[in-house]
Amino acid sequence: MEALLANVVWADIGQALLDTLVMLGGSLVFSVILGLPLGVILFLTAPRQLLAHRAANAALSFTVNVLRSVPFVILLIVMIPLTVLLVGTSLGVAGAIPPLVVGAAPFYARLVETALREVDRGVIEAAQAMGANPRQIVFGALLPEAMPGILAGATVTAIALVSYTAMAGVVGAGGLGDLAIRFGYQRFQTDVMVVTVLMLLALVQGLQWAGDRLVIKVSRR
Repeated sequence: MEALLANVVWADIGQALLDTLVMLGGSLVFSVILGLPLGVILFLTAPRQLLAHRAANAALSFTVNVLRSVPFVILLIVMIPLTVLLVGTSLGVAGAIPPLVVGAAPFYARLVETALREVDRGVIEAAQAMGANPRQIVFGALLPEAMPGILAGATVTAIALVSYTAMAGVVGAGGLGDLAIRFGYQRFQTDVMVVTVLMLLALVQGLQWAGDRLVIKVSRR
């Protein structure tokens, strides 16, 4: 076994895993904080919705679509000046979080919008009949009804962020992706590549399992 993993330094693997988890956790929190209200606004300003506004919805949709269409590797490079301005560096874990958030928040916003669209129209009409204002409808009816879909969207976003953190290794962001590129690819250390890929797969499986359990728990309420 030692011969098969001759190039693997477990201390480096552990640090890379920790860096990946920090990038994932930090970027997921900010992506949800930004993406959830953005998704709600996209839904509310759509035609025939509570706050229908064609111009605002078109502008938001265009911005979200543009950000979603830019390949993440390109986004990493394009955002370097802004990242340096925000966190003081474009390298390491801190330098990876801003582009991760910009890449994932619009993606999550669309998932939130989709989850809200799946709420039965009758729920909104019933709340309106009881005299509820838009704020009460959103927080008292829409979000609770759409919560399973919103949580499922967060799970999908978290898994997408795992792949984004791996790609961030291209610009020296650290983490398992950086380790796989520097040692597995550039130095042809296949054992390092295999270990990092297996750890990424295990991380994705763990996220999916936890997300599924959470969705089932919320759905039963």
